Amino acid sequence: MTSDKLFHFTQDLNKLYRGISEIFPNVTDSQDVNENLGQRLAQCDRPLRVKLGIDPTGADIHLGHSIPVRKLRAFQDAGHTAVLIIGDFTARIGDPTGKSEVRRQLTPEEVAQNAQTYLEQVRPILDFDTPGRLEIRYNSEWLSKLDLAKILELLATMTVGQMLEKEGFDLRYKQQSPIFLHEFLYPLMQGYDSVAVEADVELGGTDQKFNIAVGRDLQRHFGLTPQFGMLMPILLGTDGKQKMSKSLGNYVGLREDALTMYSKLEKTPDSLVKDYFELLTDKSLADLPSDARERQKLLALDVVSQYHGEEEAQKAQKDAENLVGGKTFQADTVPEFSLASVNFPAKLFYVVSASGLCKSSSEARKQIQGGGVRIDGEQKMDVNLTFDFPESLYGKVLQLGKNKFVRLVQ
Repeated sequence: MTSDKLFHFTQDLNKLYRGISEIFPNVTDSQDVNENLGQRLAQCDRPLRVKLGIDPTGADIHLGHSIPVRKLRAFQDAGHTAVLIIGDFTARIGDPTGKSEVRRQLTPEEVAQNAQTYLEQVRPILDFDTPGRLEIRYNSEWLSKLDLAKILELLATMTVGQMLEKEGFDLRYKQQSPIFLHEFLYPLMQGYDSVAVEADVELGGTDQKFNIAVGRDLQRHFGLTPQFGMLMPILLGTDGKQKMSKSLGNYVGLREDALTMYSKLEKTPDSLVKDYFELLTDKSLADLPSDARERQKLLALDVVSQYHGEEEAQKAQKDAENLVGGKTFQADTVPEFSLASVNFPAKLFYVVSASGLCKSSSEARKQIQGGGVRIDGEQKMDVNLTFDFPESLYGKVLQLGKNKFVRLVQ
């Protein structure tokens, strides 16, 4: 190992360790490459195999999901091999972590469709082009071939008591909620992924420590060098209170248009801005603007640029300013909704629902009554407001709350 190579890896440590909650094992004063990841990075004469598993249990990824993917990219940039595992087999069970009840089992068709959308959404983050920097693997490749003897061998590596120590299982057991035997297989199958791809490092959220530790145990059982676990924080949502979740409405989706992303992120609570910069950008935390409002705008601009490009991010910023100032006619990046699918005369609540800003007409009614709906900046609170012809709405911006907009078109 040359000193140049050692210097290269040492220089990358700050980026690789940025935003990390825990590395295990982590004996920082040890020279043992199996106890100290820094030593493993410095002394290894080959690219490390860095694993991230994602189960395609839904269609959309939000910024919270992007954190370990961004860390995977950091390892790519440092010269290592990213091993992205699409859990097409494990998704049929669903990770029981943090769940108070058994998850619905998905069909192979649902999993395949979700997997394709996941890959499309992580493409702006990962290096798909440099040879040797990315392996995309589907765990059905090996898990579907396990026979009963191999499954029994896996089951024999853990006790029921050990499994019940897993977060979620412990709570459900105490509450006498059902725990099905196939759920016990999930940590073992995810752990076996690490055996199959011979992972050196596995990335995950702090809620994945149990599963990653199982991977270490199984690698040891099968005669491999145990992987390091690298855990990242669970991102709080835009409400600043609960973890980011689509079901809670406090998320920023990777497939959202530039204006929607920007409008959400520029209102990030002050208490979260530093964490968002650390986990979602490469900006130096020491060089952030001192003004709180400028920090919010810089955060929104940086994140939107990652997924839509700098030009679209700049347009989104300008349009957000125009919308706040009531200059809706100058906002070019507002997504459009065609009124051709709406039968007129139509009540406002139906238009709001049909546009996709609300999930249902009942939700739209509540938003109107609560003052959350505007047309070209003018608040509309009459739930029975009716439009006789679509022409009266053409070109206008329909707004829900502070972050959702559509321009009504023919």
